[in-house]
Amino acid sequence: MQNKLQGLVGKSSGYVESLPAPVRERVAGLKGVQKEHSKLEAEFQEEVLALEKRFFAKFTPLYEKRSKIVNGQTEPSKEDVEAGRADEEEDEETKQAQAEVDKQADEATANMKGIPEFWLSAMKNSSLAETITDRDEEALKHLTDIRMEYLDRPGFRLIFEFAENDFFTNKQLTKTYCYQEENGYGGDFIYDHAEGDKIEWKAGKDLTVKVESKKQRNKNTKQTRVVKKTIPTPSFFDFFNPAKPPSDEDEDVDDDIEAKLELDYQLGEDIKEKLIPRAIDWFTGEALQFEQGFDDFDEDEFEDEDDEDDEDEDERDEDEDEEDDDEEDGSKPKQETAECKQS
Repeated sequence: MQNKLQGLVGKSSGYVESLPAPVRERVAGLKGVQKEHSKLEAEFQEEVLALEKRFFAKFTPLYEKRSKIVNGQTEPSKEDVEAGRADEEEDEETKQAQAEVDKQADEATANMKGIPEFWLSAMKNSSLAETITDRDEEALKHLTDIRMEYLDRPGFRLIFEFAENDFFTNKQLTKTYCYQEENGYGGDFIYDHAEGDKIEWKAGKDLTVKVESKKQRNKNTKQTRVVKKTIPTPSFFDFFNPAKPPSDEDEDVDDDIEAKLELDYQLGEDIKEKLIPRAIDWFTGEALQFEQGFDDFDEDEFEDEDDEDDEDEDERDEDEDEEDDDEEDGSKPKQETAECKQS
């Protein structure tokens, strides 16, 4: 059905053409008015982007402060700690549990710097979670920061910074999202394509593939050999090798490619609009409450209530069952209750 509808896009039903000339002229006039509206919509989107960039410059020092705290380069100010704790709602049991944890902390824990695995934990609570495998986690534990910057042309770049690790030599991995130069219907920016950095994997550490070994025996000599085959395997790091959009000449577009492109664009937007601005809320899991639209109420305050009609119907069913039992008692022998036998 969707393909049929897409095939009708831009096709005339013949109704407008059948209208009298004066009416068609008015229709053309409305199209002219709509063009003026579209120009204003495009202007609106341009000003929104300019506003985003202006406030992004104000956000940047806060992101830098966050990065220093996460990586143990500085400690939060007393004012920031007090402001953060003002929003915490801890019951007595939670306070006691935290006091016990603090009491049992050894020297290594007490001297711990920053917030270990901050970005990995935040990502696992976000829409990125489904792309992260157990193997990926070992590498993502070395992720020290995620930043964003706007391009000179319409688009943005995501920057993932890593500490020294056993998997690849890159200090940074970037992913660039480019929009089309012309705005779309309604003035919105239209996604064009994405580009990712090539990951310089260390020997035998490529997380996007796995090696399968198969033993083969020569039919004549009976000698055996081990053949190793490298096959692709899902990984978060596929994010830096996005699918290529189909060209205008491609008539048959694979649905799988379209789905991958749509997912890739959505993940990029989620990182830009959600993960980076509110990383601490994703780390603690608080962002999930707002993301899933949970209402702020205690479930214990509510209980299920049966509908009166259902109760009446249940009573009628019970009466009918009793009548049937009375009739069966006179014609059929009673069956003994089945025992629960244990060996």
